[in-house]
Parts: sequence; C-alpha cells; structure tokens
Amino acid sequence: MEVVWDWEDSGRGAPTARDVSRALAGDRDLAHTTVMTVLDRLAKKGFLRRRRDGRAWRYSPAESRESYVTELMLGALNETGDRDAALAHFVRSVSRDEMDVIRQALADLTADRTPPKEPPA
Repeated sequence: MEVVWDWEDSGRGAPTARDVSRALAGDRDLAHTTVMTVLDRLAKKGFLRRRRDGRAWRYSPAESRESYVTELMLGALNETGDRDAALAHFVRSVSRDEMDVIRQALADLTADRTPPKEPPA
C-alpha cells in the first residue's frame, strides 16, 4: 500500500505490479508472483482499484492511508473476544496528545448528533 500511495503522491500515476516489485526489491526478497497475489487480494478486498493497461494492471489506492489504517484497526478489534477491554487498553496506551485528539473527535461526534434547539415560542 505504501508503494502505491507513494507513486500517487509523487505524481507518477498508478504503478503496475512490476513497478511495485521493483520498489520493494531493495527492502525485501519477494517473488514477483507474490507481489501480484498481494495486489490482487488488496483489490478484491476493496483497498485498491485496478485498471488494465495492455497486459498489465495499474493499481491506485481506493482509500487514504488514514482510512486504510482505520480498517486495519477495526479488523484487529474484531479479533478480540472483549472489544470494550481492548478499547480501554488502547486508550490507556496513547500519549496525552493522542488522547486530546480522541477527546476532540468524540466531542465533535457528539456535537454532530445533538439535535438543534427549537426557537422559543
């Protein structure tokens, strides 16, 4: 996903599986078929979009990094038997600055759900 986002951010357009393989070559010893399989699975799960370009597929992110990480976090949360305990443990493990972000997000969410006040009669 990072390679695909980086390609998009750099203005190079959507990479092919070969482009992704080359980008990962310095970091990992991965077979090209492995990269193709992972990209295909990410596309089937809706994290990537793909379009044909000759015989190759070009991949682009379906979501932002933040949306993707959110899905990963929710998936991990679904793996626990006790979501409340996992959430409580997570909140206890964040920094004060991150806690402030969580508080603000909750305040904004609560404000969005508060019905507007009726004008006095």
